Amino acid sequence: MLLLSLHPFPRFRRCSQQDGNHAPANRTILHDLYEQQGQSPWYDNLCRPVTDLLPLIAGGVRGVTSNPTIFQKAISSSNAYDEQFRQLVSAGKDIQSVYWELVIKDIQDACKFFEPIYDQTDGGDGYVSVEVSPRLANDTNGTIEAAKWLHKVVNCPNVYIKIPATAECVPSIKEVISYGISVNVTLIFSLSRYEAVIDAYLDGLESSGLDNLSRVTSVASFFVSRVDTLVDKKLEKIGTPEALELRGKAAVAQAALAYKLYQKKFSGPRWEAFVKKGAKKQRLLWASTSVKNPAYPDTLYVDPLIGPDTVSTMPDQALQAFIDHGTVSRAIDTNLSEAEGIYTALQKLGIDWNKVGSQLEVEGVESFKKSFDSLLVSLQEKGDSLKLVSL
Repeated sequence: MLLLSLHPFPRFRRCSQQDGNHAPANRTILHDLYEQQGQSPWYDNLCRPVTDLLPLIAGGVRGVTSNPTIFQKAISSSNAYDEQFRQLVSAGKDIQSVYWELVIKDIQDACKFFEPIYDQTDGGDGYVSVEVSPRLANDTNGTIEAAKWLHKVVNCPNVYIKIPATAECVPSIKEVISYGISVNVTLIFSLSRYEAVIDAYLDGLESSGLDNLSRVTSVASFFVSRVDTLVDKKLEKIGTPEALELRGKAAVAQAALAYKLYQKKFSGPRWEAFVKKGAKKQRLLWASTSVKNPAYPDTLYVDPLIGPDTVSTMPDQALQAFIDHGTVSRAIDTNLSEAEGIYTALQKLGIDWNKVGSQLEVEGVESFKKSFDSLLVSLQEKGDSLKLVSL
């Protein structure tokens, strides 16, 4: 899965390539995206060699997101982890400890590369995200303790601890923020849950007791393409011309309304009181930006979501498409009335937005659990084959 080389951006080298050539990149559309529109382009992938990030950073990438599925693919498809793996199992580490040490090394190495951006922006950008165990998605206290532990062991100022926006973990978000730990809230699929996430961030800032809030930051990862995947299926089942006409429009419409909510919540007297203490807005981060339906434009979940104070995290496919033929123009709030019309029209057709959000959340958590469990099993088998660990 090697990406094509597209002028003027350098070749994006994948996990399997290790030629050590990190020539500086020319200026790209990613620089324009940040400088002209205030949106930070992040890369939704992480693998060894982590030095593969250097040409991306030179080309305008300003942060990295990871998740259990990304690490499952990285570790299971590469021999770059073998030496550390052998050392860890030889030292008698159990398989979960091995997993975390492999992951934490990648996160720490990536944090070092992005730290200059973090410093240049006074903690506003340059973050690397690592997720707590997906097995804790319904465990409030377990998530809090895992987040505190991860933050401590990674020990980098620009790490984001990822916590899912499940009902059980919304209180965890508030608690973790109150400890002064920066959080990437993931798996947000509905407006109602997004508002609860914003409130958790604000409540966490409030209960932190900190006089200087400038180093406690957060992003809210609002998932996009998966919304269309599910809603399109429902529209096809309805089958009327009106329903079919709305295919491919649900996700962007809901995202536009999320941005409207973001602007509303991060304004007014309560927010201004936080600003006086140096607080930064919890930026909206557009996640799940790769197009799942080949009939749709391959920048469908990037171009229409451009707006200030946001992040777009893109996997290889979406990033390459945007670099090649993306459009840098503010679009997220240019036609709110149309977005509201689409959102309402879908409701009238029987689309229950909260049910859509709940289903996608369950599927998202299960997908990450499956990746996490699958990787642990394969690591255990690998260890057993070396006769260094036992079940």
